[in-house]
Amino acid sequence: MITKLNLLAVILISSVLLVSFKVVANDSSIPHLIKQGNAFHLVVNNQPFIILGGELGNSSYTSLEYMAPIWQKLRAMNLNTILVPIYWELIEPTEGNFDFVLYDQLIVEARKHDFKLIYLWFGSWKNSMSSHVPSWVKLDQKRFPRVKDDNGKSYEILTPFSEANLQADLKAFQALMKHIKEIDEKDRTVIMIQPENEIGMLPTARDYHQLATEKFKQNVPAELIQYLKKNKDNLVPEFAEVWAKNGFKQTGTWEEIFGKGTHTDEIFMAWYFAKFTNSIAEAGKNIYPLPMYVNAALNRPGRLPGSGYPSAGPLPHLMDIWKAGAPNIDFLSPDFYFPNIKHWSDLYTRQGNPLFIPEHAFDKTVAAKALFVFGHYEAIGFSPFSIESTENAEKEKLGYVYNLMNQIAPFIIQYHGQNKIEGVLFDKENQECVFQLGNYEFTLKHSYTLGYEANSKNDEWESAGAIVIQTNEREFFLAGFGVVATFKNIKNPNLNVGILKTEEGRFENGKWKVIRHMNGDQTHQGRHIRTFINDISIQRFELYDYD
Repeated sequence: MITKLNLLAVILISSVLLVSFKVVANDSSIPHLIKQGNAFHLVVNNQPFIILGGELGNSSYTSLEYMAPIWQKLRAMNLNTILVPIYWELIEPTEGNFDFVLYDQLIVEARKHDFKLIYLWFGSWKNSMSSHVPSWVKLDQKRFPRVKDDNGKSYEILTPFSEANLQADLKAFQALMKHIKEIDEKDRTVIMIQPENEIGMLPTARDYHQLATEKFKQNVPAELIQYLKKNKDNLVPEFAEVWAKNGFKQTGTWEEIFGKGTHTDEIFMAWYFAKFTNSIAEAGKNIYPLPMYVNAALNRPGRLPGSGYPSAGPLPHLMDIWKAGAPNIDFLSPDFYFPNIKHWSDLYTRQGNPLFIPEHAFDKTVAAKALFVFGHYEAIGFSPFSIESTENAEKEKLGYVYNLMNQIAPFIIQYHGQNKIEGVLFDKENQECVFQLGNYEFTLKHSYTLGYEANSKNDEWESAGAIVIQTNEREFFLAGFGVVATFKNIKNPNLNVGILKTEEGRFENGKWKVIRHMNGDQTHQGRHIRTFINDISIQRFELYDYD
């Protein structure tokens, strides 16, 4: 059980962690990433920080007037971080003249309402297109060339092969980072940056502009070849397979090394998108080294790059290209509008890539999915898109989940990366999960499997999710909703496992406060731990073994 001694241990261990963080970074007061065990923390103001986020709709922060009623919604949902686009066209309306007033106001308001900010740089590309570049860039196609398809038709997408395009974006980004440092270095309101947004090539797999075609005919850069040789045994399987088909060649053109086809067109574009983005990130970090990541519009299975999805973005099968070409990018992130979050998160957590979900459709599944990614992947953060679109923020399930996350954060921080945390996500197609914590095998199922709840007979089951944390050999916390848990002793399977004690409660100022003792009907007389679909709560329980 939680005693004063246990609480003191938590405090002492947390203090040790924070001291270790300070040793690693050159300036630990600047937000940065650090690995603990087998997972990553984001550190803000010298403390591990879990992003309980929400991304504003793309046009929501264009005036204080529009935002005025939104702040309270965000507060009601217990967010601690807001993801906000910054338009290149708004900060540099005329070349070389910068205006940051709107975003200065944002920082002031964010501080007033106690939010951190992640800036999304809508520079050269936003959802593949160059819709947010300044008018002086759009109107001068000769100086700032665009991509072309295989028929020579231009599109409203700046080509990454133009030095003029790169330098214009880079200078604007440098000005932005310089300004952030000047006004925010002390307060650390801005904690991360996303350079560009959902980069990708449309409507063909690669650019056919003359500048691109010249590069495509040249040999694959030695820098990429060196990365492939060094990491040959650790490449993601789908990319390794492409390279293997041509015998792992190490010299030649793109088609000579990777073969002919749209897959090679995509690899080629990914390299130059990555190099362009790396130049932007590197220039910004040289001024103010905040963590930086890139996000991806996911590829649809069975679709071709360019025509079926935006080609060459920071996608799982191109992870090695992006890591080789953009070493100044700290991690790659998926934007979710597809249902199978586990499939894609598994792909994005390969090669030690930290999981951060900067954008997810703000649907009825997000509360359960947040619990799942924070538990199963020990994610850096989670953020539904258009977070302000809710009509009733006070009743949003996500807000209740974020409240639970705030309460259990000290335990997540303490046991991060030590195989003591797990998360589950259930619906009608995925009803059960089995995992191990310490000496115990846990079987968690959707609470509808009990048949107690009225909606359990529905064709579609509401998503359910939970986090389980092991706090000592026999003590565990379960935070979430819609799950039922049973247990086995792995170390000695001949023993039965009983529930010694179960409590529902909450943390107040770091102390566990019991609301209900639940060793009767609520545990089915000691047979299981459960929480129903509308019961978003924290339970502390202890297990014991008997013959």
